[in-house]
Amino acid sequence: MKKVSFFILIICFATKIMAQPEPANYVVALNRFKELYNHNQPDSIYSMFSSEMKEALPADKFRTTTRQLKSQLGNLVQADFMKYEAPLAYYKAVFEKNTFLLNLSVNSQTKFTGLLLKPYEAPAAATNAAPASPTIPTDPSITESPVTLKTFSGSISGTLAMPKNAADKIPVVLIIAGSGPTDRDGNSPKLGLTSNMYKMIANELGKNGYASLRYDKRLVGQSVSSTKETELRFEDYVDDAVGLINMLNDDQRFSKIIILGHSEGSLVGMMAANDQPVKAFISVEGAGDSADKIMTEQMKSKSQLISDGFNRMLDSLRRGKITDNIDPALYPYARPSIQKYLMSWFRYNPTREIRKIKIPILIVQGTTDLQVTVADAEKLKKAKSDAILAIIPGMNHVLKEAPADKDKNTATYNEPDLPLKPEFVKAMISFLHKVK
Repeated sequence: MKKVSFFILIICFATKIMAQPEPANYVVALNRFKELYNHNQPDSIYSMFSSEMKEALPADKFRTTTRQLKSQLGNLVQADFMKYEAPLAYYKAVFEKNTFLLNLSVNSQTKFTGLLLKPYEAPAAATNAAPASPTIPTDPSITESPVTLKTFSGSISGTLAMPKNAADKIPVVLIIAGSGPTDRDGNSPKLGLTSNMYKMIANELGKNGYASLRYDKRLVGQSVSSTKETELRFEDYVDDAVGLINMLNDDQRFSKIIILGHSEGSLVGMMAANDQPVKAFISVEGAGDSADKIMTEQMKSKSQLISDGFNRMLDSLRRGKITDNIDPALYPYARPSIQKYLMSWFRYNPTREIRKIKIPILIVQGTTDLQVTVADAEKLKKAKSDAILAIIPGMNHVLKEAPADKDKNTATYNEPDLPLKPEFVKAMISFLHKVK
């Protein structure tokens, strides 16, 4: 095969270089580019160019180059975000026949101001690892070691945290992450999240004599899978959690297993705990309604155009149909490649699932959570009357002290050293001490 040369003049202004999360408009632009490229629509891609780009590259030349690229490389399977150094975002672009480094820049109108494709060179180490996020030290009283669970489609990678002074069998807590590409520590470059909340939970558990296992979700961080985004289903996350439960149950170092599920992980944990060797369940910031209702409510804060587009897509999903032609602004929430996953997720109602659990339950909810409300926790409590409900004043979705003000609240999502809300830690440890 001839060496592929596909580049478009990078037209961007110098700015201070600093690694940052992937901006939302870059997500939209990239997903739109992928859709149009895979559907052989170079003219539609060209329409996304800024005026400077169009001056630098004639439409006919771009059309010819793009079609040549498609014939040589095939479809763009996925593009994994690596880093953002304004104004450039870097992606590992996996085509059907080869892998390249894709650099792009867009302006405030989500128009391309730069697009460059060149040979990809894997990092010297940890090629499957997510971009590094600021982390916190492991507590001196704890020893951490890597854990790998082999699955039918790949492997799940995690971290086992053990108290150093453990003299006998001890309880272990399986920490299940929330929605999106969130890693074992509670960080996600794609979401602009550097909270370290799960690492902090592991530290607090270890200091109190409990082991913990936290892990990268399927297709996240160092967890690898042959499953493609279009093939992912909600039940896959449940299967992964069950596999880890069985692995912990076979480990003679542990006396009992407790599940702690955060956000979407709460529903995963409910379903994984059913009919498994689990002694207790902790739901942290878990929704009380099915995900379609939660997302519909969240879309009300978006523009009318986005909200209406989501509702049309949702109506189609309820009829079992995928919506291929969707507004680019909706790609982060409902792009065609994840709609079957959404369909699988939407069919489960947390209030129904929590009723099936026959073990002690703690429901924890912060009052300043912008994503899940106290009303959600109350619905879970109503569905399971013998559960313990702990409402934590001033705690937000990432389990930190935060005001109700949206901007100040979300600012804590990127304060990796901000500690967990002490009242949350107290409620968690107090509950665990009572688990038999």
